[in-house]
Amino acid sequence: MVVADMVHPYVYRTGFPSGLPEFDLVLAAGDIPGFFLEFLASTLTVPVVYVPGNHNDEYINEGSGRHLPQGVINAHGRVVTEAGLRIAGWGGVPRYRDGENQYTASQARWGLSKLAWQARGGVDIFLTHAPPLGPHAGSDYAHRGCEFISGFIEKRRPSMVVHGHIHEYEGKKVSYTDAATGAQVINAYGYHILELAAQNDTVLAKVGAGD
Repeated sequence: MVVADMVHPYVYRTGFPSGLPEFDLVLAAGDIPGFFLEFLASTLTVPVVYVPGNHNDEYINEGSGRHLPQGVINAHGRVVTEAGLRIAGWGGVPRYRDGENQYTASQARWGLSKLAWQARGGVDIFLTHAPPLGPHAGSDYAHRGCEFISGFIEKRRPSMVVHGHIHEYEGKKVSYTDAATGAQVINAYGYHILELAAQNDTVLAKVGAGD
């Protein structure tokens, strides 16, 4: 299951995950509140892997302190292996105003170069908040695609790219195949169930549930 950018009422409910097919992993592509991440971790018995968004709402405020959510895996800037998949993570967005979790071009170039080195053995999934360049990039400056995310995809060629940040589809499809690399690019906005099947070493994605 992939989620991003909202607390979907069909997921955040009593009885979850009844009514959904079984799944092995949750990927949260940013701007998911910490309480929702902890809800997923405490309700499910599968790993929950996330990257931070640009709203900085992953923290839990308790008493006089603030901490990151418990029971979940922050993949930002590193490669993790869960459910038999190697997942590279990169949170935040290209800078568009003052604020946290926004990076300059030089920070993206450096950070994603380091991540590419960690991923030199290859990765199955690239989990980001901002989209790559291409069909899912937003039409406004704040939601533009990131050239360095596209560069990572070209260099490490994950089978799947899961991103958030693009709240409105603007008539775009939820998923598309990157022409240069063959990667399946998924906009995780809301929630979706992905059915993965290996076929001739290619991972195919089927979007099962929506926003």
